[in-house]
Amino acid sequence: MGQISRLRQMIRNPTEQKTAAWKCALLKSNLPSLIPVINIFNMPTYLIAISVLGLVVLIVIGLYNKMTRMRILTQEAWSGIGATLQQRLDLVPNLVEVVKGYAGHENKTLTDVIKVRNESISALTPEAQIEAAKHMQAALMNVRALSEQYPDLKANMNFVRLQEELAAIEEKLNQSRRYYNGTVRNYNQSISVFPHNMVASVFGFKASPFFLEDASAQTAPKVSF
Repeated sequence: MGQISRLRQMIRNPTEQKTAAWKCALLKSNLPSLIPVINIFNMPTYLIAISVLGLVVLIVIGLYNKMTRMRILTQEAWSGIGATLQQRLDLVPNLVEVVKGYAGHENKTLTDVIKVRNESISALTPEAQIEAAKHMQAALMNVRALSEQYPDLKANMNFVRLQEELAAIEEKLNQSRRYYNGTVRNYNQSISVFPHNMVASVFGFKASPFFLEDASAQTAPKVSF
């Protein structure tokens, strides 16, 4: 009888009806957010392990793709340098022929230039090509110094033209070098920090060499007329 009286009172009291309805609605709205939490804690151990493993795999794939893209950027930047170095090598035979016409007895200087050019052509790795490029820069500086001793050579139009082309190539090389070194810096830093270094070690990512100038070649060659 007491319960029947209570029900009759709730029917007569609109406020209690609204309160009961609000509590039911609140409980229903919280059910979806409670269900995932309950399911996670009730998941079998093997499902949790699979989920963690899947997350690790996704992270590894993301890091691998990131480092691969950065390595490709360094390779593309080096391709630009390689093309510029080849342009410089292509000018060397003509330069040697012009110098021979005025200073043919300067055998050591000319022989060194030809020798360094051959070394540059045979260099296959970036490290070897960088070292050969430094030697070529020094050899060309010796040729320019030699021209100071021969006014007729210095005034020769072919020699002047070759010097202009070499100066333009050196300027282009300096720009390409700065861009390349920037990509190398970003790539090398990426593969050396955690957790990138762990993925880099597993998949064989190696640091790329910087292309640094010699202390004696900090400025591009000046053209003399």
